[in-house]
Amino acid sequence: MVLPGRSRTLSAEQQRQLAGDLTAFLSQYKYISDSYVIEFFSEDLWSKLPLSWQDALHDLSAPQIADLLLDRTITQRRTPHDQTARDAGSLRPREFQQNQSQSLLLGHIFRKHVKPKKQHEIRRLGMLVKTLCDTTDCSRVVDVGSGQGHLSRFLSFGLGLSVTGIEADPDLVSMASKFDGQLMSTLKKESQKKNNRTDYTLSPPGPSPNHITGWVNPKASWEVFIKQLEVGECEKKEVIFTPKLSKKRQLKSVSKPGQDMDHASRSSSSIQSCCSCQEIGNDMLSDLGCQSPAAPVQDCQKSPNLDLPSSPKRQCMFEKSVSQLSSSTKPSNVEEDSGCLDPAERDVGSSTQSFILTGLHSCGDLSVTLLRHFASCPHVLVITSVACCYMKLTTLENPTPPGILVPPGHTRTEEMSSSEFGYPMSSHVKGLPEHQLSYKAREGACHAIEDYLQRLRQEDGLLRTHCYRAVLEVVIRGVRPDLRRAGIQTIKKAHLLSFSEYARLGLPRVSLPPDLPLDDAKLGALLRQEGRVVVYFSLVLLLAPVVESLVLLDRMLYLQERGLQSQLVPLFDPALSPRNLVLVAVKPGQDSKLQKLVA
Repeated sequence: MVLPGRSRTLSAEQQRQLAGDLTAFLSQYKYISDSYVIEFFSEDLWSKLPLSWQDALHDLSAPQIADLLLDRTITQRRTPHDQTARDAGSLRPREFQQNQSQSLLLGHIFRKHVKPKKQHEIRRLGMLVKTLCDTTDCSRVVDVGSGQGHLSRFLSFGLGLSVTGIEADPDLVSMASKFDGQLMSTLKKESQKKNNRTDYTLSPPGPSPNHITGWVNPKASWEVFIKQLEVGECEKKEVIFTPKLSKKRQLKSVSKPGQDMDHASRSSSSIQSCCSCQEIGNDMLSDLGCQSPAAPVQDCQKSPNLDLPSSPKRQCMFEKSVSQLSSSTKPSNVEEDSGCLDPAERDVGSSTQSFILTGLHSCGDLSVTLLRHFASCPHVLVITSVACCYMKLTTLENPTPPGILVPPGHTRTEEMSSSEFGYPMSSHVKGLPEHQLSYKAREGACHAIEDYLQRLRQEDGLLRTHCYRAVLEVVIRGVRPDLRRAGIQTIKKAHLLSFSEYARLGLPRVSLPPDLPLDDAKLGALLRQEGRVVVYFSLVLLLAPVVESLVLLDRMLYLQERGLQSQLVPLFDPALSPRNLVLVAVKPGQDSKLQKLVA
């Protein structure tokens, strides 16, 4: 595990000791991490703080809270080592300085339909995965929870990897296929431009990603997972496509009317991103203490538009590859005899190639499931796991948290009978007293400290929103004592409203009359304590990284107990992507240089 802000790592014994220290520390402040700021007044949370804290904190201004409690040095310990300094006064990386919605370091076809946060994430994680693939001589990647296929698309079309994406939501899989078709249509149109421009480059052709609809059951074995991949890939290979151009020049599949072609020829072109894979790959490996294979580095300032071939000869080759895409009747990477047998007729994994497993912000138990598959499945060489939604992790105390999915044909009662939960994973943490983390503590670990820190420094009016909601809770309980922490949902621009206007909009959402009489004198006294509410919420945020550290450390200890080394890498800019830590682990026996990544 990386010590925040330092270059050295913790030994196995130090990790175990740290886990004990974290649980002991958190047990002292459960009354803060387990509390809800909307109950600040109704549960008199301020009075529960030590008197010395109350005296020191009660009259702090918002900027003082930022400096004394949530200073930027806290977040800098989670910033990528290769990240250049942002421009003065800016929270965004320089890749978004010219255009806040478009990364300068990502080719335009990979930015379409992708928000800035996701652009930043898929580029950096994609480059890391590519570096790991090159080091292990493994070109196959399985992207679990692939959603609309943005990462899979960049890994395949952009970086030339063979990618299978698996996603439970069929609508998202359909969108992923649609976006693949739009990308290929864009390639075709650009290949037909008749010009002699020479300021473009074209990397070797990359295959189309393979999108599979499937739900990864957290309670199922790795053999079930592998069979799920094999069946899904065979089903895709057996589909014969006859692509054609629609009115919008998008490639369509006539075998499934209305569905865009989702498995195209390997001849389709790859688009080179502005910052080369090697450039960012070296930076990543530098973070991990490893060297990457030598390769030329491109200057992104000299090549502002890297989306078309760089010479007439390459233009000809490019047009030929796209014409093959339009004239073929099935994907060129599918042989006549695909070798796809009925799953019952072969052993699980008998035809499975080794692969790298990745998940970008895998929700709840999904990230845990991937780690268990990595530890058990012989076909998985490396895993890169970026987790999120810690509150959706199953625990012994709460085996079915809100929002958790139950596999088809199963019941929640059946799920509760399992002895394996999302937290804790490791035997060591399970044996620690006070290791339990409540739903609220894990939910708090998902908050964006960097964003709130900026609000404090700017004395943003949004800060009063928590106070408004806490005062409204007093109003609601005054009428309905049984109605606790009712869901109000977000009221747009609440900070620009008076409290009476806010209450008039919020009360109907809990089936109370909007014109409910309000005690202006009593509520006014509460509203004047807005600063204390902000202080208390900042204390909750202060504990968030501690909770997240314990969750991730537990996962590293789980792998360690199985003889597997791992490393936490601060991969993303936390101002853009608060859950910015990626857990990288490799199997024993891999390339010696790769072992250095996680030693």
